[in-house]
Amino acid sequence: MMEYKGYVGKVEFDDEAGIFHGEVINTRDVITFQGRTVKEIRKAFKDSIQDYLEFCAKRGEKPDKPFSGKFTVRMNPQLHRKIYIQAHMRNKSLNAWVSETLESAVNSTP
Repeated sequence: MMEYKGYVGKVEFDDEAGIFHGEVINTRDVITFQGRTVKEIRKAFKDSIQDYLEFCAKRGEKPDKPFSGKFTVRMNPQLHRKIYIQAHMRNKSLNAWVSETLESAVNSTP
């Protein structure tokens, strides 16, 4: 995984072609890059982000930003109630409890 200006790139190696290829994974727009060495793929990643930002600026468009930190979750009312109770019992807001629980789950994943 690579990161530049808040954009995250995922890289894979194509053994047949002998190249690294990657894509930015935290935006809805398609941004790809490739290189034959680690140095090339790092440069291509940064260059692709820069090209994308410049392209958006020339068109007068706002670039698709990496995630805002807000998302809506739909669930059944019984689960909502149980989550609220867990948060309240720990003197936390629902947002704080959910955020901490999700962070703990992500950090415990191998």
